[in-house]
Amino acid sequence: MKPTEFNSKFPKHFLWGAATSAHQVEGGNYNQWTVWELENAKVKSAQAEYQYDDLDSWTQIEKEAKSPNNYVSGKLANHYRDFEQDFDFLQKMHMNAYRFSLEWSRIEPERGRFDPKAIAHYKDYIFELKRRNIEPIMTLFHFTLPVWFAEMGGFEKRSNIKYFVRYAKKVMGEFGTNVKFIITINEPELYARQSYYTQEWPPMQSSAFKFLVVTHNLARVHCQVAKAIHKMGRQYRVSIAKNTAYYYPGDNSIVSRISFAVMQYFSDDYIIKKYINNCDFLGVNFYQSNRVFGCRIHNSELRQSDVGWYMDPASLEFALERLYGKYKKPIIVTENGLADATDKNRKWWITETIIAMQNAIKNGVKLQGYLHWSLMDNFEWAYGKWPRFGLVQVNYKTGERELRPSAQWFGRIIKKIRNI
Repeated sequence: MKPTEFNSKFPKHFLWGAATSAHQVEGGNYNQWTVWELENAKVKSAQAEYQYDDLDSWTQIEKEAKSPNNYVSGKLANHYRDFEQDFDFLQKMHMNAYRFSLEWSRIEPERGRFDPKAIAHYKDYIFELKRRNIEPIMTLFHFTLPVWFAEMGGFEKRSNIKYFVRYAKKVMGEFGTNVKFIITINEPELYARQSYYTQEWPPMQSSAFKFLVVTHNLARVHCQVAKAIHKMGRQYRVSIAKNTAYYYPGDNSIVSRISFAVMQYFSDDYIIKKYINNCDFLGVNFYQSNRVFGCRIHNSELRQSDVGWYMDPASLEFALERLYGKYKKPIIVTENGLADATDKNRKWWITETIIAMQNAIKNGVKLQGYLHWSLMDNFEWAYGKWPRFGLVQVNYKTGERELRPSAQWFGRIIKKIRNI
């Protein structure tokens, strides 16, 4: 699609950008995830063929997926050191926003001791964004915890909430004057489920009770932090980043229609209702839709990303319309993208996504921004390094980076839409 074919107007101050999280790109971290990686790398590499050999991408990823090194983050793209070079790519794509996360374990490596060097680093980091006229969107918690906090039980214990609130107040005191948008927690329901129910992430526990406790404690965390931030100034805009999928019935049977509604409620609304009263907008992470037949999800296998996720970017329109219609909060798409190492589907995905956003805006949705996941290739949690989500391709051996062809095209689209 050519730039001129995008004819619907986006709001004047619409945020066009990309997103990352600290642990997935910085390199050299020490937190509960890095400890877990070293403990589980060999097991995960041995299980790789069983888990992934049915993927269309298996022949391309087999060597990496079977290597224990794939599951150890290491230095990655070394974004902690080379962030200025990476910010230049944002400018090359004519972006005006960037979502990132702070690494709590760097800022407070020991309980009660805040590292002035780490604080100075993130001050420089935000300064370089502002110098480029790029709006910083700061995430306080994106799945990683300091080892000391994890050893205390993390968010399993309500008594531990005060430590995160203290950290949040500290960083807002240090960076707040230069940051307007704050995401307190990324995908709280996903963190609780993967860590305390499905056993895919540390601490790999399977306890319905702990899953519910962590789910409720994270909501308490957000509400306390949001209230504290709002006391600091009326200019701040606070939210969570909620992972959402659009559910729909695959047929007209009553069972399918009831099932999809129940799934949508517990996937989205059950969680959102715990947060929304303390949100100025709603951050939405969207990767897929789910087609429901009877009591089960059955998505098409005709078009899948490298990690096997069903690709249906056009359904973003319906997800946005449903969420805005129900909660009447402005929305920012805080993540949206796909694993696509050969770059064969990313241009199509972005095209369908922009059209979906245009339609949603036309139908009354107050949409304020779009942040593509991810700015650069990253460490995709339990999958490791082989999934390639980046607009910027990264050679992990040499550190070399370059814009993928789809990213160059996306930059031209943004330039046209922003009329710059």
